[in-house]
Amino acid sequence: MNIFAEFQGRVGSILRAIVASGRLPGDLDLARFVVEPTRDPAHGDLATNAAMVYAKDAKPHFSNPRQLATEIAFALAEGEGVDQAEVAGPGFINIRLKPAMYHAVLREALGAGQGYGRPAATHPEKVNIEYVSANPTGPMHVGHGRGAVFGDALANLLAFAGHSVAREYYINDAGAQVDVLARSAFLRYREALGETIGEIPEGLYPGDYLKPAGEALAREYGKSLLGKPESEWLADVRERAIAAMMEMIRADLKALNISHEVFFSERSLTTGAEGDLVGAAIDWLEKKGIVYVGRLPPPKGQLPDDWEDREQTLFRTTAFGDDVDRPLKKSDGSYTYFASDIAYHKSKIDRGFKTLIDVMGADHGGYVKRMQAAVKALSDGRATLDLKLCQLVKLVREGVEVKMSKRGGTFVTLREVVDEVGVDAVRFMMLFRKNDAQLEFDLAKVIEQSKDNPVFYVQYAHARCKSVIRQALAAFPSLDVSPAALASAPLDLLADEGEAGLMKMLAQYPRQVEAAAASHEPHRLAFFLHDLASALHSHWNRGKDHPYLRFVNQDGRDLTRARLALVSCTGFVLASGLGILGVSAPDEMR
Repeated sequence: MNIFAEFQGRVGSILRAIVASGRLPGDLDLARFVVEPTRDPAHGDLATNAAMVYAKDAKPHFSNPRQLATEIAFALAEGEGVDQAEVAGPGFINIRLKPAMYHAVLREALGAGQGYGRPAATHPEKVNIEYVSANPTGPMHVGHGRGAVFGDALANLLAFAGHSVAREYYINDAGAQVDVLARSAFLRYREALGETIGEIPEGLYPGDYLKPAGEALAREYGKSLLGKPESEWLADVRERAIAAMMEMIRADLKALNISHEVFFSERSLTTGAEGDLVGAAIDWLEKKGIVYVGRLPPPKGQLPDDWEDREQTLFRTTAFGDDVDRPLKKSDGSYTYFASDIAYHKSKIDRGFKTLIDVMGADHGGYVKRMQAAVKALSDGRATLDLKLCQLVKLVREGVEVKMSKRGGTFVTLREVVDEVGVDAVRFMMLFRKNDAQLEFDLAKVIEQSKDNPVFYVQYAHARCKSVIRQALAAFPSLDVSPAALASAPLDLLADEGEAGLMKMLAQYPRQVEAAAASHEPHRLAFFLHDLASALHSHWNRGKDHPYLRFVNQDGRDLTRARLALVSCTGFVLASGLGILGVSAPDEMR
C-alpha cells in the first residue's frame, strides 16, 4: 500500500465531486497538487496543498483557500483510517491517520517481502540507459566507477519500478585516442620482444596495464611487425589493443557486479554493415529542413585559436532549445563528434526507445542542451533525453589525497579500490551523494565498523533484524516467524513512539521508490535506507535502558510476535533498497 498514492486518490475524488457540483471548473488538472509527509510530525502524518493550488479556480464559490480546505478536510475526516483532518495556516490540510492504516501497511509488506514498494507500472516505458562508456584506452579509474555505479543502480531502480530497461555501453573506438593506444601497445610489443624501451614517450599511455597487450601481440605476430611502417601495422594493432582494453574494462565492471546487454561501437556508425549512419542521419535531418549551410557568430569573449569564420554544414538546434546552431562537418569534410552522437541517438530511437538516459562526466555539461535538442528533433518530440552528469571523486586515505598508481600510470584504477575496500563499500558510497555533487571517498572510513561508516551502518541494521529473529527463536523455539504467521500478530500492541516511527518510515518506502524512479535519482534510496537504519538502531538502543521495549519480550509472546512483524518488514525494506543499489544485505556482520 502506498499511503501517499491512496490519499492522492482520495483528495482527487473529493475534488471531482466538487467539480461535479459546479463549484470548480470541469477542466481542473488534478495532477497539480501533492500529498506528502508533514514537515513536523506533531502536525500529523500527511499534508496536502490541494486547496492552495486550486484557490484561484475555486472563486467565486470559495472566497479563500481555507474555505475550500475546510470542505476537503471534512470529507477526508469521514474516510476510513483517518483520525483527524484539519486546516492549517492559509489553507494547508494536515491528516492524522489511525494506527490501523500502518498495520495494514505491515501486513502488505509481510505478504510482498522484498517486493514491497514496487510501484504499479501504469505507464511502463522502454528505457535505454547508456553509462560508463569509458574510452577503451586503459583500465577504469574511480571517476568512471561513479558513473558505472550510478547508471547500474538507476537501471535496477527503473526495472524495479516496472520499466523495460536496456543497459548500454558506447565504445569510443573511432577517435584519435585509439591510434595513440595502438602506438602505445606497439611500444609494449617491442618491449615484450626484448627491446629496452626506456621511459614512455610523452603523448603515449604510460601504465603497466598495456604490457599484457604487448605480450599478446608478440605471441601472435612474433617479430613480423618490426621494421614495417606504421601504416601497415596500425589497423591490426589498434583492433587487438581495443579488444584487450574492452576485455579489461568488462572485468573491472564485473568486479562491481555490472554488466551491459549492448556494447555499441562508434566505428560501426560509419563502417558497419548498415553503411554510413552518420551521413544518413544528416540526410534525414536535411529532409526535415533543419540542416543548412551558413556561418556561425564568433563565440563570446576571446576567440579560440581554432575558430574559423567559414561556411559550414549546420544543424538548426536553436529551433529545439539550444543556444546556438551546431556544425555537423569539420573543415576537412569529416564529421564532427556531435554528428556521430546524433547518428548514435537516432539508432536508439529507431530501436524503439522513448526514454533515453546518458550518464556522463561533469565535463560534458556543455553537451546537455545540444543533445536534448537533437533527440527532440530526431523523435519529433516523442522521445526524451535525460543527461545525468557525475561529478569528480576525490580519493583520500586518512585525509591525504591519493592520486597515482603504477598500474594506472597517472591515476588509481577502479579495480584497485574495489579490491581494497570491497564492492559494497564502493557501490553504496558512490550513491551516498547526489550524482552532480562532488564526492570525497575515504578509503579508511569506508571499511570502519562504526556508525560513521554509512554502508556498515545500513548493512548492520539488516543484520540486526535477522539477529532479532534468531533471538526470538531461541526464546520461543516453537514460534512461527514466517511472514504469513506474523501477519496475524496483534499489531495493535505496537504502541510505543519508536515503533510508530518505524511503521511510518516503512509506509514511506513506496513513495521513495516512486519519486527516485521518476526523478532518476537513486541516491534518494541510499539516504532513506540510512534514515531507516538510524531509526532502527535508535529504538534498539532505547531497549538497553528500558527492557520492556526490547523486540523479544520473554513474558509476552504476542507482543514479541507483533514486534517481529515490524522487524521483519524493516529487514525486507532494507534488503529491497540495498538490492536496488546493488549492495548486499548480510544476515550477520563479521
